[in-house]
Amino acid sequence: MPQKNALWVGLLLGLALPVVAYAVLLMLFEQLDAVGILSRPSATPRFRERTLSIVAIALNVFVLNYYSKQRLFLQTVRGIVIATFIGIAVWAVAFWKYIF
Repeated sequence: MPQKNALWVGLLLGLALPVVAYAVLLMLFEQLDAVGILSRPSATPRFRERTLSIVAIALNVFVLNYYSKQRLFLQTVRGIVIATFIGIAVWAVAFWKYIF
């Protein structure tokens, strides 16, 4: 049985959660757009993708809070933090020309 207090567990959680959350949020907004609830286009290019991706990355805070309260999973917390910084770096590189 794999050890729960491992760096790779935190990396896996920290990378998988934003990917799944982004997919679910994007699907939700596409469905709302298809129904006609969100038919107003945004003023800035790729605003929806930027916002949904940063929200998905920010959801790591909840997982981080859960594991940090237990105080026995320090390596898992480190993995989540590293994965969050990787997500932020990928987000900044992907949307650099739209930010500045």
